[in-house]
Amino acid sequence: MPKPAITSDIPMKITLASHYGMCFGVRDAVKITQELASQAHASGDAITILGDLVHNPVVEQNLSSLGTIKGNLNDTQSASTQKVVITAHGAANKNRRAWQHAGYHLTDTTCPLVNKAHNALARLVAAGFHPVIIGKAGHVEVQGLAGDFPQASIILTKTDIQTLPFHKKIGVVSQTTQPIDLVKSLIRHIETHHPTAETRFIDTVCQPTKDRQSALEKLAREHHLIIVVGGHHSNNTTQLVQKARALGATAHHVATPEELDPAWFLHARSVGITAGTSTLEATVQKVLTRIREIAALQTIEPKSR
Repeated sequence: MPKPAITSDIPMKITLASHYGMCFGVRDAVKITQELASQAHASGDAITILGDLVHNPVVEQNLSSLGTIKGNLNDTQSASTQKVVITAHGAANKNRRAWQHAGYHLTDTTCPLVNKAHNALARLVAAGFHPVIIGKAGHVEVQGLAGDFPQASIILTKTDIQTLPFHKKIGVVSQTTQPIDLVKSLIRHIETHHPTAETRFIDTVCQPTKDRQSALEKLAREHHLIIVVGGHHSNNTTQLVQKARALGATAHHVATPEELDPAWFLHARSVGITAGTSTLEATVQKVLTRIREIAALQTIEPKSR
């Protein structure tokens, strides 16, 4: 049975954020891997991707249709193909060396800005600083950053800082997709909690993340309802949802247009749309089209006199 039309007395305004969606690092990683997978598939071969190339179910489904196999970055026995791919999230140098020494042909699609974070952390360690990574423990990017520096401390909250051992020199980098406001706040708390330590911070939050966070702030000022498009395991997409809610908006996180619920728009006069850095433009446009369809189903009723 078809769902009844949603009624409203005000047409719904729909606005896309000024910055949204797939960044150049993810775009290039997807392009390289799809080309490699297509070539292998055409010759009856396959490639192994060492984890999720990007946290995007649509991309993962496309790659799966090309016969790609998923392996474990930390286990050189997990690949059943000669060609293996390091994901856009990066990896520790020790992992790269392990796969190369095991005789595999390695394609590295690490985002250049993630490589920048690795290099920044290495410089801090070389200068005698205790390495601190602001990020989500267990996230593949953070695991890669810490992989070559097992002594590194990983923090994400003020409580984490309270357990940070004292060091004369503390060097800090961030997971590239953390909100810069959170990162700066945690730096201040490190300095407060360790006032005698020399704290050096290298800003490794990527510009695409900053741009999308800033664009969201403007969007949330103009729209009470925000739709954030991206994979449910995408850190930067989740951060956009959390920021929208912190700014007082009602925010819903969807990976595909099928996840949109028409009831969300029942009393909406306007809606803002944004997307994480691993979200395809095609997916954003499909979500936009579906929201327009929902708006078109609304029956405009005259206001009571």
